[in-house]
Amino acid sequence: MRNHYWTIGKFADWLRGTKSPAAETSEGWDEWTDKAQSAHPFRFWLADEGLRYLQDFFYYIPDQIYSLKYYINNRWVTHTHSLTAHPRDIKPGEWRDVGNRFLPCLFNELQDFVEVELAWWHIAWGGKEERAKYNAPFYATGWFRWRVWRCVQAGLDSLEWQRNLRWSEDEGFKPGDKNIGQLTPQAIKAQELLELYTWWTQTYRNRPDPYEASGWSAYCEALREANGGKWTISRPKSSALKKASAKAHKLLDKIEKAYEKEDEEMMIRLIKVRHGLWT
Repeated sequence: MRNHYWTIGKFADWLRGTKSPAAETSEGWDEWTDKAQSAHPFRFWLADEGLRYLQDFFYYIPDQIYSLKYYINNRWVTHTHSLTAHPRDIKPGEWRDVGNRFLPCLFNELQDFVEVELAWWHIAWGGKEERAKYNAPFYATGWFRWRVWRCVQAGLDSLEWQRNLRWSEDEGFKPGDKNIGQLTPQAIKAQELLELYTWWTQTYRNRPDPYEASGWSAYCEALREANGGKWTISRPKSSALKKASAKAHKLLDKIEKAYEKEDEEMMIRLIKVRHGLWT
């Protein structure tokens, strides 16, 4: 991806004969295009198509090198052709049924999106101050970007900025329009992504272990002690252990079902907001 385009800028505006707007709605851009093309058809073609052809010719070799670099990066570094789980969740070589891979793979990708992609996005559109703020290395942005720089704070700051975006008159709305001041679709998606990211990195990570919370681990230890320190699969003989077994097993089943329901709900929410995962 080029960091600048010849069809955008002061020279293109001069060549076209009409200045392009700083920001517009899709309808506004269509209206401007029609007017600019009608005013100076040939000059519009020169600025919109001619400059693009010229830039493509000028950057042909750099573009090929850049494409090769990103193929290597996508294929062997970031694995953008696949969904991957962090070794913390699924250790390499460890077996997991397909259904049990969905949650960690999907949410590990979401975490990488926030901490890597959005972190880059946040400083790519910022100035030197932003890079200095996050101590971003030379390979974090620009031509040398290798998509391995991770910065939690930069990613969260990007979401914080996005989730506060509101429509204004600058987007082509007329004064008094009911949409002015309302959250943009980008802001709504950013809020949802922040909630999902927070659930995965904090709530999910700190959920009590169901075996500990239900008392099942304590029961198993008590059963082992009652058997002279040896483990047995036989049923407990004492009434106290029988009651402890039934109580722990019932609570364990309740906790596991609650966790399963929560996991499913969060995966569905992530699927619904998947179109907001872009930079």
